[in-house]
Amino acid sequence: MGFWNVTLRLLEGFQNTCLIFALTLVLALPLGLAVAFGSMSRLAPLRYLTKTFVWIIRGVPLMLQIFIIYFVPRIVFQISFIPRFSSVIVAFTINYACYFSEIYRGGIENISRSQFEAGQVLGMTKSQIFFRVILLQVVKRILAPMSNEIITLVKDTALARVIVVAEIIKVAYEFAATDALIWPLFYTGVFYLAFVGILTLLFGYFEKKLDYFRA
Repeated sequence: MGFWNVTLRLLEGFQNTCLIFALTLVLALPLGLAVAFGSMSRLAPLRYLTKTFVWIIRGVPLMLQIFIIYFVPRIVFQISFIPRFSSVIVAFTINYACYFSEIYRGGIENISRSQFEAGQVLGMTKSQIFFRVILLQVVKRILAPMSNEIITLVKDTALARVIVVAEIIKVAYEFAATDALIWPLFYTGVFYLAFVGILTLLFGYFEKKLDYFRA
């Protein structure tokens, strides 16, 4: 099979890779913030429950989480049809929301308490203090660790193949299995490098835009 035909097939798989990445990011970023608030809650039962859940998710491999979400409903609840792609999105969203929540929590807790108090003195509500005073400072603090997790997510999308979701690595494996072509597997690295390179430039741009927070 020619280079151009292989490239077109890999691009089809890469569309699924990009879709998994985008949907996970859109869902996990706000969910992670909600989990972070749960971890910092003044209600002890909610705080301990949230922290235990985060500990479990961070301690169990993502591949195993994909298997659990896809196979357990089939075995326990006798649900015969579980969409593979949806199972991947649910597993990735829960997993990355927990990682993001710890980054959020660290960023929020490192903000000086005096800034909250200053906002209260000015008569601002808690939501106004958070969104107008704290949020951008938190974004500045968490941008570097968040960028690392997001770049890791690009590469973790390859795990979708364990339940036969046709992302780019699975398509390349099919060439090896059916056409005895190994080079498409190595060729996929070009797609990942390009994707990660774009994200690196994007995060570098955002870091420069937030430089005004430096003391």
